[in-house]
Amino acid sequence: MKHVRVGLVVPSSNVTVETELPAILSRHPGASFSFHSSRMRMAKVSPEGLAAMNAQRERCVIELGDASPDLILYACLVAIMAGGPDEHRRVEGLVAEQLATGGSEALVRSSAGALVEGLHALGARRIGLVMPYMRPLAEQVVAYLTAEGFQIADWRALEVEDNREVGCIPGDRVMAAARSLDLAGVDAVVISACVQMPSLALVEAAEQELGVPVISAATSGAYSVLKACGLPLTVPGAGSLLRSDAYAYADADAAVAVAPST
Repeated sequence: MKHVRVGLVVPSSNVTVETELPAILSRHPGASFSFHSSRMRMAKVSPEGLAAMNAQRERCVIELGDASPDLILYACLVAIMAGGPDEHRRVEGLVAEQLATGGSEALVRSSAGALVEGLHALGARRIGLVMPYMRPLAEQVVAYLTAEGFQIADWRALEVEDNREVGCIPGDRVMAAARSLDLAGVDAVVISACVQMPSLALVEAAEQELGVPVISAATSGAYSVLKACGLPLTVPGAGSLLRSDAYAYADADAAVAVAPST
């Protein structure tokens, strides 16, 4: 059985990604995983807080490189998307260059890039979003995904600025936001566009209730890790994205090149 060592770059106040990602990948039938984190200090999800956090990235990558990971996931979606279009590719490239300088061949992914990858794998074009962010940051997430070629049919921002509180948002509040979305013509719902807002327990039930594929930052992150490592993409209890190996053959790179619909 293949073993994958996953390095996580996470905000210091995050308590969810290190819970949900291992919970998903522990169900994988063909591989085992271990998780090794380095933390960037951040308490408030604000432009200033995110900028100060991102400035700590290089230290975290150096620390994780010492653990010889097979893959590093930059696990803060909004910190990337707030940087503007194409930022996940730029940051993933910089991290890869830094690792290569130190002699590491670790693969690099980000939660922002994983969400884009997962939506393309589902063939989704018109989507609904639920996010915990304050409205200005939520609008930047909408703009980022629009620049990636998606139509945002409807979205909700729960407007929680304290990242510690984001990790405690109850599932019924998340589901209420998802139920309030206008889902006419929607191909998929992102029930949590944030690795800190808990949602894994909601994904399967939300799919059954809403009648469309439902993904989250956690399930798309797991998908991206598996795909990068060349592993089968089926994991039970994690929604449509991880239900069929058919998605392994989606040409995500070609999909990225599709211009936004008008």
